[in-house]
Amino acid sequence: MNKNNYCVIMAGGVGTRFWPMSRTDKPKQFIDILGVGQTLIQQTFHRFKPVCPIENIFVVTNQRYFDLVKEQIPEMPEENILCEPAGRNTAPCIAFAAYRIAAANPEANIVVAPSDHIILKENVFVDVICKSLETVSTRDWLLTLGIRPSRPDTGYGYIQYIEDPVEGVDNHIKKVKTFTEKPNLELAKTFLASGDFLWNAGIFIWNVKSILNALETYLPDVNSIFKEGAQLFGTPAEKDFINYAYTHCKSISIDYGVMEKAGNVYTFASDFGWSDLGTWGSLYDIRSKNQEGNAIIGQNVMTYDSYNCIVHVPDNKLLVIQGLDNYIIAEDDNMMLICRKVDEQKIRDIVNDIKLNKGEQFV
Repeated sequence: MNKNNYCVIMAGGVGTRFWPMSRTDKPKQFIDILGVGQTLIQQTFHRFKPVCPIENIFVVTNQRYFDLVKEQIPEMPEENILCEPAGRNTAPCIAFAAYRIAAANPEANIVVAPSDHIILKENVFVDVICKSLETVSTRDWLLTLGIRPSRPDTGYGYIQYIEDPVEGVDNHIKKVKTFTEKPNLELAKTFLASGDFLWNAGIFIWNVKSILNALETYLPDVNSIFKEGAQLFGTPAEKDFINYAYTHCKSISIDYGVMEKAGNVYTFASDFGWSDLGTWGSLYDIRSKNQEGNAIIGQNVMTYDSYNCIVHVPDNKLLVIQGLDNYIIAEDDNMMLICRKVDEQKIRDIVNDIKLNKGEQFV
């Protein structure tokens, strides 16, 4: 195992679109949302254990989730839990982790991944990650994983690549031409038909020098804040410095701030059974279904004349459903959501309404 390999797991989000299962006090990454005996962050941590030593795996999360991370991943050294005082999107999160790792190992190769993705073909995934880390170890590249699209999905960002082969690397690695945020259905259909577009998995691989250079070039205001405290990372003074840095740091994604602007961006076209598990609909897509097309998580669910629903209820609750087609039915902690699957993008707005009208204790 290469001791220069590092992993950064991003685990600061709230996962509003998975309400009521995912709430501020315990977001979806800390929940066994699949009913398999492991939370999403536990699955992610174990997924990367063959890639790098445990002491080289870091989690970046909101400071309110420090105890949850510590409880769910007891193998991880406490000092590897990097706590953000506030959410500032992915660029500051990645800058924080990169400067911390650079202080320990200026030759580090890093994979950055969200904590809440589903990977069905884990062996294939590990192989892709290891090849990617080896590739960036000798190249000033920003590498991102792209997923071969199976349908015209409007919920994902897209990567267009240049089809010309890249010399000296795996033939699935291509130079990136464009990034496109979530398209409408017609555009997504065009992307699928063209054959040179991939879903953007939001998983990044680079050498620490490459990402620090890119931050300095494309996000100099963010970079300068973290660079100011470069000598403090990994010391007792780090926490106070991070509180200062996040107070002065803008909120911006690494995609918008760096990846869409840089000229040294490449993608590894992959297929390892990936889902970002961002919505109830994405959970429905990966679950097994009964003869009526219902995906059911819960031991005591009875359905009559109901089809193509996603149902998620605790095992100690009896739920009877009659006459529903293409619905989300989810219950947790005496809160229930019943929503048409086609309207699931409205859940975020619904949660905001709940917060305003019923109180933060429900979100």
